[in-house]
Amino acid sequence: MQQSRAAVAFINIGHSVDHMFMLIFPTAVLGMGAEFGRDYGALLALSLGGFVAFGAGSLPAGWLGDRWSRRNMMAVFFLGIGAAAVLTGFSRSPVALAAGLTLIGLFAAIYHPVGTAMLVAHADRLGRALSTNAVWGNFGVAFAALMTGALTEWLGWRYAFIVPGALAILFGLAFLALVPNGSRGGARPVRHNGGTIPRAVVLRAFLVLAVVTIAGGIVFNAITVSLPKLFDERLVSLTGSSFGIGALVAAVYTVGAVAQLLVGRYVDRHPLRTVFIPLAILQAPCLLLAAYSSDWLLVALAAGVVFAIFGQVVINDAMVARYTDDHWRARAYSVRYLVSFGASAAAVPLVALLHGDAGGFGETYLVLAAFGLAVFLGALAFPHRPDELMPAPQPAE
Repeated sequence: MQQSRAAVAFINIGHSVDHMFMLIFPTAVLGMGAEFGRDYGALLALSLGGFVAFGAGSLPAGWLGDRWSRRNMMAVFFLGIGAAAVLTGFSRSPVALAAGLTLIGLFAAIYHPVGTAMLVAHADRLGRALSTNAVWGNFGVAFAALMTGALTEWLGWRYAFIVPGALAILFGLAFLALVPNGSRGGARPVRHNGGTIPRAVVLRAFLVLAVVTIAGGIVFNAITVSLPKLFDERLVSLTGSSFGIGALVAAVYTVGAVAQLLVGRYVDRHPLRTVFIPLAILQAPCLLLAAYSSDWLLVALAAGVVFAIFGQVVINDAMVARYTDDHWRARAYSVRYLVSFGASAAAVPLVALLHGDAGGFGETYLVLAAFGLAVFLGALAFPHRPDELMPAPQPAE
């Protein structure tokens, strides 16, 4: 039990590390223009390789987690992403910077298929476990903007990579010392559905999952990548430094933590469709209005979007958990995250291109509103199963 608690603690810490490292660059880039001689769009495009690797690497990571060792893969995650971040901090050219960001994305790809499968295997209450883990991920998103803004403002952008990289390596060493290698000892069977699910229902659920994963992945990544720059452009009267922008972005992301806790609580008590529809309806209207807003109204709309997209993460992970078996769940999550992060990689050139062509984020957020509408339509199509929360029959001992 003690080992299980230690494993879950590191899994949650890993979620913070994963999202934080993937979002260091979108804030650090605000302080890189003078050194590299490139504008925002050109520099942001350098992160594309990292986001592609973030998606593509999830498939082999999930396979290795199931076939080799989830514990060892998590150790590789901590140590590898830390070393990659330190190397990125020493980049002297755009090519080296792009290579470092790609390496960060490759190691970051390990976490979601492997860490989420480990978490679900130890979950007693699925919604609570997923929502708590999601909040830790949200802390990473929020802390990325806050920490990166502070380090960039006071020490320079290089330390925004080097300092957290060193901390991740220390976490990896502690993980190896406190979480022994072995089987899934202590893992609990997930009992969150009412026995055998009709094949047509499973197929419909996974088709919906595919649609909302693609559309939601693009919206999620575009928002998290663009929000620091959006606030930098439209909240000039409210912020005057990288740290101020980072702090405001972090405050908005805190709203996402609230969403994840609420969604996790309701997922344990209600069928997924009942929770998903009210959440999905927020995205398109908030994104549409954000395209034309500024100042505090923009902050409020951004908080609404973040509430919806962060809450949806819990819904998507619960879909996979309720429709898969533990023996191949890491591979199922790897496919889910391959689709999600593969689609979300398109958000980087989308933001860079539309921002450069239009001279701002108006057109970008109109396009994102269309993807938000697709998420809502997917929620309407998701199967309704009142028996979803009934415990499955337990085998005789």
